[in-house]
Amino acid sequence: QVQLVESGGGLVQAGGSLRLSCAASGVILSIDLMAWYRQTPGKQRELVAEITVGFATNYADSVKGRFTISRDNAENTGYLQMNKLKPEDTAVYYCNMQGRSGAYSTFDSWGLGTQVTVSS
Repeated sequence: QVQLVESGGGLVQAGGSLRLSCAASGVILSIDLMAWYRQTPGKQRELVAEITVGFATNYADSVKGRFTISRDNAENTGYLQMNKLKPEDTAVYYCNMQGRSGAYSTFDSWGLGTQVTVSS
């Protein structure tokens, strides 16, 4: 079982920056996809950014040019650098990782989430 732990959330003023981290632990053979999602009360969880094992990235239109996703394959850790934050970025941010824990075993794990609050 692969567990994810997020860190780096908090309260920041509009225009500021935060860096989220997501560390994976457990039996991991490979992490094929790392992603960050966010969710606000009453709304569906939405994809913010994702990065493949080959470092190809995809971003939601609302964060393009402001957020950067990255990963450290050696440390099984993912990051989300968030710059020029806006009040509408306020949400609980969740890390998701999909990969393999063995020749015939896959995983699709979620972290518990970290709160990001952007004040105006």
